[in-house]
Amino acid sequence: MKILYAIQGTGNGHLSRAREIVPMLRKRAEVDVLVSGIAAEVKLPFPVTYTRKGLSYIFGKKGGIDILNTYLKMDLPRLMRDIEEIPVEKYDLVINDFEPITAWACRQKGLPCIALSHQSAVLSRFAPKPKHEDPLGKFLLKNYAPSTAQYGFLFFAAEDNIFTPVIRREVREIEPTNAGHYTVYLPAYDDKRLLKNLKRFENIKWDVFSKHNKGAFVEDNISIQPINNEAFIKSLASCTGILCGAGFETPAEALFLKKKLLVIPQKTQYEQHCNAEGLKVLGVPVIKSLKKKNHEFIKDWLENGRVVPVNFPDNTQQIIDNILTKHANDRALPNKVYEREMGIVYQLAQMG
Repeated sequence: MKILYAIQGTGNGHLSRAREIVPMLRKRAEVDVLVSGIAAEVKLPFPVTYTRKGLSYIFGKKGGIDILNTYLKMDLPRLMRDIEEIPVEKYDLVINDFEPITAWACRQKGLPCIALSHQSAVLSRFAPKPKHEDPLGKFLLKNYAPSTAQYGFLFFAAEDNIFTPVIRREVREIEPTNAGHYTVYLPAYDDKRLLKNLKRFENIKWDVFSKHNKGAFVEDNISIQPINNEAFIKSLASCTGILCGAGFETPAEALFLKKKLLVIPQKTQYEQHCNAEGLKVLGVPVIKSLKKKNHEFIKDWLENGRVVPVNFPDNTQQIIDNILTKHANDRALPNKVYEREMGIVYQLAQMG
């Protein structure tokens, strides 16, 4: 069997998961890898067959996405060319971690596309959702990378096709310690805002990983360094607690390592607000921003926060094996979604 494994390269979580999943796929099949996206620092320890710009969002500096910069960096004509040209038909199976080029290429060519991502779980009716409505955010999450079958990862196993997080081997096998510092990963905040707010907690040693700085420096009780996979894992494994966004992999790894956790979901990012609701179910505290009005809550978490117990079993190989067995012959089956859409197009053409 020949598989194309397609990875979203915006942010580091998808690539971190791929470091674990790709070697497991290669135990069962020949695997090519595609990465699209422009905003990740995690490096992959295996060859990447295709690299594309894709469709990425740009982190802002005030706690959310930089909408203007995201728009300016889009190249939709190039995206459409990539969708047309990527040779998904060469593969027996396309497995997709929220990657738009291969997903839409499969949709255009009537080929199956197996979603294996955190986003698939977020869309489940069993996954917690925020109280506020976000029709655009929900629409983008549903249509960004369409698929014919869905498997997902969540903070708890909500149904048969939803599993607990993939904890990469380098984290799973590490022995956690407590060196007394707090690790910070808030990529939607710039260094200036982080320094301004974290300095207020004078007796706390903050170890900040920044998306907005290429050099390391120390200011008062705060050390800031660019994102580096090995350094981040070391800091996470030895911290007292972690303050981070409401992504998926970083909170999951913090919980697995038995670190107390406080999260701030990014503004205007529906997925992170869904994640925050899921973390609340587990008992993880959530705040809306780093603003002064939340400093008393942060102070209380620093003094009284507790570790939330979780059980994330090491069953990723079993999940991969089951998916490959179930979908080994998908190419031989008709794509009902594609047939339905093409039927509608044909009817419209006849009416015209």
